[in-house]
Amino acid sequence: MPFFSDAFKGLLNFIFPPQCPICKTRVQNVHTLCNECFGHIRFISKPYCDKCGRPFEFQITEEYLCGTCLTKKQIFHKARAVFKYDDFSKRLILPFKHSDHIELTALLTNLLFQAGSDLFAEIDILIPVPLHRYRLMKRKYNQAALLAKSLSHRIKKPFATGVLLRVKHTQSQGHMKRTQRQQNVSKAFEVKNNQKIIGKHVLLIDDVMTSGATLNECAKALKKAGAQRISYLTLARVLKS
Repeated sequence: MPFFSDAFKGLLNFIFPPQCPICKTRVQNVHTLCNECFGHIRFISKPYCDKCGRPFEFQITEEYLCGTCLTKKQIFHKARAVFKYDDFSKRLILPFKHSDHIELTALLTNLLFQAGSDLFAEIDILIPVPLHRYRLMKRKYNQAALLAKSLSHRIKKPFATGVLLRVKHTQSQGHMKRTQRQQNVSKAFEVKNNQKIIGKHVLLIDDVMTSGATLNECAKALKKAGAQRISYLTLARVLKS
């Protein structure tokens, strides 16, 4: 059976050659980027703050916290992101988020798996940042839930939807300032069936972290409902240059 499966995949790749999802150049394997597009992605790699994952502009050999995490008590345990959110990485994020290109799930899961490798041993359950039911009806799927489900299979940890709910139909935050984002998502989330997260280390999954307001509101609701720790893992992160 494995022989026939591999032969069938080979035939499909011959008839429909795999393409880079960004530039449509032919690539050797499915769910991969071409070398040129891969080189344009601004991946977030060490050295970075051991807590929030913000990259340092200088080389260090030990684990350090950034100035913000040293001086400000954070509600989350750790935060990690795959790459910086910019004009090029938008070409991966926006089709996946808004244009029904859910075939990108496998590629993006692979990237999350690498970026979050230092989190998986200690977390208990994955929970996606939820969409309000009105937005879910319009979009037809929750991109964060697709990622959380796919990643949970990869790391052999459970994931749950229907535990964290978005009860407030918030406005789009694309052009809001930090304080406006905080006000917009204030008390926007509630927890249902909290027995799944009581005493657990929850890994929140989302596509983009901008100011952190949405993830922090999710974390507040989860902690109020009994979660012990909350960590964040996102595809992209907005970093001011």
